[in-house]
Amino acid sequence: MEYLEFELPIKELEDQLQKCMVIGEESEVDVTETCSQIEKKLAQTRKDIYKNLTAWQKVQLSRHPNRPYTMDYINAICGDTFLELHGDRNVSDDKAMVGGLGKIGDQSYMFVGQQKGYNTKTRQYRNFGMANPEGYRKALRLMKSAEKFKIPVVCFVDTPGAYPGIEAEERGQGEAIARNILEMTRLKVPIIVIIIGEGASGGALGIGVGDKVLMLENTWYSVISPESCSSILWRSWEYKEQAAEALKLTATDMKKQKLVDEIVKEPLGGAHSNRTKTFETVANKISSHFEELKKLSPKELVKTRMEKYADMGVYSE
Repeated sequence: MEYLEFELPIKELEDQLQKCMVIGEESEVDVTETCSQIEKKLAQTRKDIYKNLTAWQKVQLSRHPNRPYTMDYINAICGDTFLELHGDRNVSDDKAMVGGLGKIGDQSYMFVGQQKGYNTKTRQYRNFGMANPEGYRKALRLMKSAEKFKIPVVCFVDTPGAYPGIEAEERGQGEAIARNILEMTRLKVPIIVIIIGEGASGGALGIGVGDKVLMLENTWYSVISPESCSSILWRSWEYKEQAAEALKLTATDMKKQKLVDEIVKEPLGGAHSNRTKTFETVANKISSHFEELKKLSPKELVKTRMEKYADMGVYSE
């Protein structure tokens, strides 16, 4: 288990508890009461830390190395029913963008999402979750296939942004993202978007238009990352904490601004602290929202979706 800087008090108490248990096992000393006191203190410390997270700490949690990624959710939710589909039928198969057909219960869905790597080798293979234009074109191809066969779409958003390299720009990164946004607004099947980690810039928006947009509790969604914002405004990354606060990028901020529809509660300690519970919660949310959306006709779906996004940012005195 890896610990973030603000989680170190938890680590210290867990180490103390482990040592106390070892002493009890290796000697005849009764350490039951001592262990019980440490456990109580540990539970309270966990509660105090995770219930009062700053915006920057939530950004850190969204990037936790043990946090589940898109394929973790898909494999846990769909099991053996998932069939991955590849390629944009034009350039190549972008490994940073994954997608395919899978079932939750008896209902089929088209899953699309950014995938990060678990170690140095897989991070390079997945390009750190930063998709190229062909990744967004692959995502759109899958969504259009879903529309053809009247299958709902589920998008998992987890990216530090679209790949900013010169070759991506040469192949039309901006056009690919803009095309996805346009086509997703008028897709004639339900779209459920879930932000499971980082939701940065156009890279997130490229698969982020939906009838229902959900955010896990310890995720963020913003036009720019706190580090990049800090480097632009202060010419240094040292002010990333202030930038995170000012950007209003947390799930609570997004819900307050009516930019997302629902905050999905995570287990205490983050999604990685109890993966099974997190996967179960997400699967239930997908099913419940689809049950609501399937009552709408394709025409009503598109009309409601377009009105939803047209109303964003509207201000009246």
